[in-house]
Amino acid sequence: MNPLHQHALNLTRRRFLGTTALTLGTPALQSLMAAEKGLPSLPHFAPKAKRVIYMMQTGGPSHVDLFDDKPELQKRRNQNIPESVLGGLRLTTMTANQKSKPCLPAAFGGKERGQCGMWISDLLPHTASIVDDCSFIRSMHGEQINHAPAVTHLLTGHNLPGRPSLGAWLSYGLGSNSDNLPSFVVMTSRDQEASCGQFFYDYYWGAGFLPGQYQGVPFRGAGDPVLFLSNPDGINRDLRRTMLDGLAEMNHHAHERLGDPEITTRIAQYEMAFKMQASVPELTDLSDEPQSVLELYGPDVKRKGSYAYNCLMARRLAERGVRYVQLMHAGWDQHGNLPTQLPIQCKDTDQPSAALVKDLKNRGLLDDTLVIWGGEFGRTPFVQGDINNPKAHGRDHHPRAFTMWLAGGGVKRGCIYGSSDDFAYHVAENPVHVHDLQATLLHLCGIQHERFTYRHQGLDFRLTGVEPSKVVKGILA
Repeated sequence: MNPLHQHALNLTRRRFLGTTALTLGTPALQSLMAAEKGLPSLPHFAPKAKRVIYMMQTGGPSHVDLFDDKPELQKRRNQNIPESVLGGLRLTTMTANQKSKPCLPAAFGGKERGQCGMWISDLLPHTASIVDDCSFIRSMHGEQINHAPAVTHLLTGHNLPGRPSLGAWLSYGLGSNSDNLPSFVVMTSRDQEASCGQFFYDYYWGAGFLPGQYQGVPFRGAGDPVLFLSNPDGINRDLRRTMLDGLAEMNHHAHERLGDPEITTRIAQYEMAFKMQASVPELTDLSDEPQSVLELYGPDVKRKGSYAYNCLMARRLAERGVRYVQLMHAGWDQHGNLPTQLPIQCKDTDQPSAALVKDLKNRGLLDDTLVIWGGEFGRTPFVQGDINNPKAHGRDHHPRAFTMWLAGGGVKRGCIYGSSDDFAYHVAENPVHVHDLQATLLHLCGIQHERFTYRHQGLDFRLTGVEPSKVVKGILA
């Protein structure tokens, strides 16, 4: 989309509203804005996925321990990984100067599961029960070796802040399926032991250079789900409506003078907040959920702000038409506490993740809902720290090869795509770059990624950047 065309459109609306303000006024502006349901050129073709739920596991889940056990690592346990495998590639400062790098195989056992035969750790029994509904990509790779740049790259297409996030791109291009909830909602959680020191930055769900109305709306785990959603004492709903009408009229006049698109964003956000005052209490009221569904998500489901609660909320948001839900869970950064913390982290997240897929499937929503599970990278096949200390060793960051899984929304069921080498260190077959994953997500939503651009500072930007990227056709149903 060219912003100059949008500016011309704004001017046309401004003239129309300016000449008919006495008869149409604010209601006309509101109706015009309500009619904005994405770009008229999108989707490029019929989408398989109407909505996306991204379960972002920040910190870097260990692909070696959870999805990609290797006999060679078992055979070479406590032996240094060959230099020919390391290849002189960049490591973090935490292990770059570590004198020895002993091989550490999957530490908790596992086996091949389902008809597809996907190897899953014994730490993930619930994920093991849905393998035949999922596509597993065991050949993911990227370049970023530290958390924030890697998360930023995965969610915005670039390792530096300032680009629109996945949800913002989809909201801008495809619009909203809901009249009383945002098109893009984000929820955060962390491990109960607070062992992971990773932060969640606003730009992980920001709009970047897109209009601000497309940024994600954070739902909180305590107090009001959305900040400032409740009316102050002495303000009822009718009075709030009158105040917003007055604000809309003033903003309308400001827009007539300036033509600033952020003014229309402000009006739209005020209106959405008013609608959410009615829709969010109903959304967060779990009294209508059958006990069987609550039990499906596990014992933590009623604790607001927990990962289990957020997974259930993601399903409720999806069935109410929210386009993109981004769950961000921290707790996968096991540098020195892998033997003790990884089992706890899996226990907290395994059942809710699988429950979300099962719940969507039971309700007939999985076929057109794309579910993604994965972190910003994997973990090293060699140990960080002392391998002989049963409580104080772990793994470093590893972007060269790691595993993610997808379900629903047009992906194959029971698919295992790609592979790593004998040390789970490099991709051996069918590499899938971060940009390839993004191109595939857009494709499943009916968007050709190379044609979906936004002009900013004289350049046509796209989510997948300028490097060659491909749709991963091997996982498409």
